[in-house]
Amino acid sequence: MEKPEEAQNPLEKEGNGNASRVIRMGTRKSQLARIQTDYVKDKLMELHPDVKFEIVAMSTIGDKILDTALSKIGEKSLFTKELENALERNEVDIVVHSLKDLPTTLPPGFTVGAVLERESPFDAVVLHPKHAGLSLDMLPEKSVIGTSSLRRAAQLKRRFPHLEFESIRGNLNTRLKKLDEKDDFAAIILAAAGLKRMGWENRISMILEPADCMYAVGQGALAVEVRARDRDILNMVSVLHHHDTVLRCIAERAFLRHLEGGCSVPVAVHTEAKDALLYLTGAVYSLDGSDMLKDTMQISTVPDNETHASDDCAHVGVTAYNIPESSLAAAEKLGVDLAELLLSKGAKDILTTARQLNDAR
Repeated sequence: MEKPEEAQNPLEKEGNGNASRVIRMGTRKSQLARIQTDYVKDKLMELHPDVKFEIVAMSTIGDKILDTALSKIGEKSLFTKELENALERNEVDIVVHSLKDLPTTLPPGFTVGAVLERESPFDAVVLHPKHAGLSLDMLPEKSVIGTSSLRRAAQLKRRFPHLEFESIRGNLNTRLKKLDEKDDFAAIILAAAGLKRMGWENRISMILEPADCMYAVGQGALAVEVRARDRDILNMVSVLHHHDTVLRCIAERAFLRHLEGGCSVPVAVHTEAKDALLYLTGAVYSLDGSDMLKDTMQISTVPDNETHASDDCAHVGVTAYNIPESSLAAAEKLGVDLAELLLSKGAKDILTTARQLNDAR
């Protein structure tokens, strides 16, 4: 593992001789990861002006292996493992992730202490400059679309059968450069949230609605991972929880975990929180999109009493003391129930075949 930038002592003397608390925030080195971590840091500094927050950046496996599709690497913690190692060794105190990068089962001793309000969870089409003004259905036959996601490719093959899809890796900057400077791709598909956070909203040619392409579990949401035993840090970050985003993402993560899905199989979701009801649409696809199982369920998230989460009660890796326990449990139940429904209709066969075909490629 690449050694992270040197961490400071948690207590540091200020010029007046007083000790101030230092919280070290772990992050990936990419520009987007730094922007996201700075965003969380600013929120925490507003709430805790007496605390000093320092950023410790490091590279992960997913940042280093750029010539292989994510689904082929076979490591569930591609963008998180090195950060969690640093958290375990007390080199950092909290880690900021894109929630969609976090496996649905976290290593023992870790929990997500905050899920911030979700940016747009949808996928975006970024067209090659020569195709400006077109949409996916207007692109010429056999135009090549770049995406590293089996989920996106499966859905878009089904919706736009005249297009072809090839893997494209690298951070946002790299992928946009590959699109603009070569003629390999007519367009690439990226998460709208990342483009917006980078200030590149003007590059979005179109947003893919759920009818065309449902999104990944947790997409668009930021997560703050902490050591579960650090109650004071959990309390510090938990105020960043966004109620509806937490419930939506718990339902999504429970759905994926119960399906035993991951980046090596095409699983997609769409959630909505409305009038104390939580709606979850989930789907599984074959690699070419020809087979699909999709359904929608809903559940009430009205708290049945005012009990909040107990000390050791995490839901698919998320601890939220400030949200009623019954609401969290309902969101998790929704995800499990929808997964059970799809499994009863044959989802396991579709996912097993997709996994085997992906491994064989």
